[in-house]
Formats: sequence, structure tokens, C-alpha cells
Amino acid sequence: MKQSIEAVVFDLDGVIIDTEEVWEEVRRGYVAEFGREFRPDSQDRMMGMSTGEWSAHLADEVGVPRTAEQVAADVLGRMAQRYTEALPLIPGAVEVVRALGEHYRLALASSSARLLIDQVLRTAGLTGAFEVTLSTEEVPRGKPAPDVYLTAVAKLGLTPAVCAAVEDSSNGLRSAAAAGLAVIAVPHGVYPPAADALAAASRVVTGIAEVTPEMITTL
Repeated sequence: MKQSIEAVVFDLDGVIIDTEEVWEEVRRGYVAEFGREFRPDSQDRMMGMSTGEWSAHLADEVGVPRTAEQVAADVLGRMAQRYTEALPLIPGAVEVVRALGEHYRLALASSSARLLIDQVLRTAGLTGAFEVTLSTEEVPRGKPAPDVYLTAVAKLGLTPAVCAAVEDSSNGLRSAAAAGLAVIAVPHGVYPPAADALAAASRVVTGIAEVTPEMITTL
């Protein structure tokens, strides 16, 4: 028998805040300061990676002459500053979170660092909107591994079969699907997900505003 959805787990970057371009700009600028440049696949690979994973990529593969820990601290400091100056909320995202929160339990499973998650939620007025907030820093592996979704669902005391995920990136979609959640894809216009990742979604929408409590009931 089909089980009804009890909880919705949101991604953050690309779903609630439109920061993929900010991340790329900040990281490319940082790398350039050391006379380095992204590898051809760096941007796609880093979308969904945990802090430890993308900082190691920039240090070890791109060749920034700093330790991964130093790279992470440098880049996160710059991102935090950008968020302080202007938080690029996706129009309608806060309203969607609040509307779904009236009908479903909510969690957040993000590749952003804890520092940035907490700052975004404070600035957006969403502190307390989610029962569980989890950074991939806090689990063994980042997306596309299922760890962050499995842990978020476990912290809710639920099973993946009764949870839905809202994701935008290839690695995020793969992560949620691998964890066994019903996946709603909100493809990013500038960084569209790969065909295989999109194929794992139960629903594909053109914008976050389409993710309504009524739509969740159809999953």
C-alpha cells in the first residue's frame, strides 16, 4: 500500500536561496588570487559536495597552495560576508516553507556549512521552521551520497518512504533518490541537472511556488 508523505526535507542552495552563482563567483575569484583556475568539471562536481570535500578539491586538485581547512575558512568567510550584504532569497521560497510547515514536518539537508545555514535561516526569518537542520559537514559523505538525507530522516524518527525531498542540483537529486525519498526537482536555470539525476525525480516543477501542500499529497 502506498504510504502518504509525513515530512518534507528541503535543500538550501538553489531551492531557498539562489546562491550557486555566488558560490561560483566567490570560489573562482579566490582560486584566481593564487594564479589557479577551475578544472573543466570543478563547478559541477562541487555542487553538493560537503565543505571538507570541496575545500580539498580546491587545495589538492585545483592547486590552491593552502590546506583544505584554510581554504574552507577563507571561502566561508567570504560567503558569510556576501550573505550579510544581501541574501539572495528565491522569490516565494519562504512562503512555500511556511505553507508546507502547516501540513508536514520539515527538515533541511544542505551542503552548506553550519555557519552559513544558521545565518541564512536567521536572515530569512526561518529559524525554528525546521525540526531538523543538517549540514553535510555533519555526516560522513556529502551529496550525491545519501548520508545527509538518511540522517535527517532518522532524526525525524521517520523512514524515507514517508518523506519527500526538494532539490535542484544533480548531486542533490541523486542523494535524495539514493536515500529512498520521493524527489521533487526544481531545476536551476543556470545550472540544470543532468538527465540521469532528473530522471530519478517523482515530480519536476518549473519553480518553487509549484511545491504546494496539495502537490505533496499526490506523491
